[in-house]
Amino acid sequence: MKSRIKYTDEPMGKLRVVKNYLPPPDKLVLKEENVKVTISLKKSSVEFFKGEAKKHRTSYQKMIRQVIDWYTSYYKKSA
Repeated sequence: MKSRIKYTDEPMGKLRVVKNYLPPPDKLVLKEENVKVTISLKKSSVEFFKGEAKKHRTSYQKMIRQVIDWYTSYYKKSA
């Protein structure tokens, strides 16, 4: 276990105010336009994602979408 930090009542030295660097809430919502598609996948692939999604309490479709987005980002950079 790490040793505890003991704080004292000593002067802290010269302090300065740091400008707020956090973005406003409206900049935190990253909404991209989605397009609905129909796709046929192997049954085993869908069962895999459904099982993993259940374990992590999320949507299997969201997981598949994320894999496709990562794949796209990776190959878009190298092109």
